[in-house]
Amino acid sequence: MANNIEKLAHDTFESIKQIDNDGNEFWYARALAKILDYAEYRNFLPVIQKAKIACEKSDNIVVDHFVDMHEMVQIGSGAVREMESYALSRYACYLIVQNGDSSKPIIANGQTYFAIQTRRQELLNDEKFNQLKEDEQRLFLRNELKEHNKQLVETAYSAGVETTLDFAIFQNHGYKGLYGGLDAKGIHARKGLQRSQKILDHMGTTELAANLFRATQAEEKLRRDGIKDKYHANKTHYAVGEKVRETIKELGGTMPENLPKPDKSIANIEVEQRKLVNKKK
Repeated sequence: MANNIEKLAHDTFESIKQIDNDGNEFWYARALAKILDYAEYRNFLPVIQKAKIACEKSDNIVVDHFVDMHEMVQIGSGAVREMESYALSRYACYLIVQNGDSSKPIIANGQTYFAIQTRRQELLNDEKFNQLKEDEQRLFLRNELKEHNKQLVETAYSAGVETTLDFAIFQNHGYKGLYGGLDAKGIHARKGLQRSQKILDHMGTTELAANLFRATQAEEKLRRDGIKDKYHANKTHYAVGEKVRETIKELGGTMPENLPKPDKSIANIEVEQRKLVNKKK
């Protein structure tokens, strides 16, 4: 059952994706409703409405992501009828699954899936980010990860992860999910790092981005699911890490444990940045 759900989350969302005449991707709302286990489209409309509100509150133009249109729908006896629907952007799909019924297994899986895919696309489309050199991108992502790790610590604490040891165990569950069973010690060994060296300071942009996804989605899922004990917090962190790993595989990417270690650490990059700033003064 679990394997079927995973396959549905990764394969089916992409299989119902449409491409318009200009090469832009979109999803039909009625087709998405079926995939998300809504038997009646009318029961799906309130979820779309919530997603629209979230879109507007995020200072995005709603009509850019939720386009009114008609969709050809098969009805009884094999006949096809034109019915009101929406053409949804990937971001719209992300908002919809975030506002859907998380008790449905496919939505629970889709929440992480679309969040990862959407964030990945945002970075690809961010001209300012793409203009940065590799070292600057690493520094940017590492700083983002620092901030999100702070939020993750606070949320994990509320979920019963209270002591330093508790958090180390919690963090290792996330790593194990993302790194195919490797904990922090195992990653150190795999990357050839010394005990004093911080794992996150010796990651390239791709690996940092994967860990950023893990941290942000684990924090969101802990809050969204109302986790209140460390056993389920650890289980959740592992599941999110595993989901990120599966998405990397689905995209044809390199597994994080196989990514090369950069020549320079983040600490070295920070020193270089400070020197450049001082020279300009």
